[in-house]
Amino acid sequence: MSLFAFAPSRGPRWPLATQAALGIAAPIAVMTLLGNAPLGYIAASGAFTVLFAGSAAVVDRARILPFVALGLILCAALGVLASGDDWLAGIGVVLVAIASAALAFGFRLGPPGPLFFVLVFGLSGHVVGAGSISPVVYVAALAAGCVFSYLVAMTPLLLPRVRAITAKPLRELLPGPALSADSRLLLLRVAIVAVLGVLLGLIIDPERTYWIVGSAIAVIGVAAARRAAFQRGLHRMLGTVVGAGVYVLLSLLHPYGLWLALLLGALQFTIELVVVRHYALALVFITPLVLLLTGAATGSIGSLDVALERIVDTIVGAALGAASGLLHPRANPARD
Repeated sequence: MSLFAFAPSRGPRWPLATQAALGIAAPIAVMTLLGNAPLGYIAASGAFTVLFAGSAAVVDRARILPFVALGLILCAALGVLASGDDWLAGIGVVLVAIASAALAFGFRLGPPGPLFFVLVFGLSGHVVGAGSISPVVYVAALAAGCVFSYLVAMTPLLLPRVRAITAKPLRELLPGPALSADSRLLLLRVAIVAVLGVLLGLIIDPERTYWIVGSAIAVIGVAAARRAAFQRGLHRMLGTVVGAGVYVLLSLLHPYGLWLALLLGALQFTIELVVVRHYALALVFITPLVLLLTGAATGSIGSLDVALERIVDTIVGAALGAASGLLHPRANPARD
């Protein structure tokens, strides 16, 4: 994972990129035209559903993604229940991080692992805590977004040749529950960074402990390797700093409604094209996407304070995630 070179291509990414872009842009566009853009911003978070099992056949994704969607909806419901209480939210971040990591690693869900379950929990509590929307409406909107994104991911099934593929048994797609030695170490790292991240967050940024923990979990990823931890930590720090600058520039355009839908769709499409080949470059687009989406939902687009807070939170979280990589034993060059 080099800062100065792209990793080899793993095959075409545009189908998944298109699905993710539609999943985030379409709800915003539709609800803007219907006169209720805030619901569109919330439903757009359901696009996280299509980011899982991206390399699996569509008939297999049809079996896996409902579990992902249910997990995201459950995390959103728990997040809104914990809103308004920093300590309760912090405890929730720890529990959600550990539980989602145990399930993701135990059933070999694969990338992006437990990250988005933690982010949805935190974002849900943050948005509802801002008082702009009721908890029930929030969860319903996010659930609708998950359903829509699932349907988008299933559109290739309209083709007979795609439907003709034989689906694998669910036990083969999600084998488990069982934790290998590497998975147990990854789970331990998640537990450690979740606890430390929340404790530090209650001092640095009490309302967004989830961002620190999410940044740490993103660095941990699904690879049990010391070098990968340090490399991903460096990529996340640099990518976020540059991405925050991109956010500031984009916010000067005051994007809203249909323009914001197109902008977020373009960012999401670009992210999915590059994320498996250059993590830091992907974060240059991930950071403004998340800041614009949460800013739109809470009415704080263009806040320089928010951008600076995210940089600090990310550096702290990425440092935690990278440092936790020291728990892995030194590996030979062929493995690490």
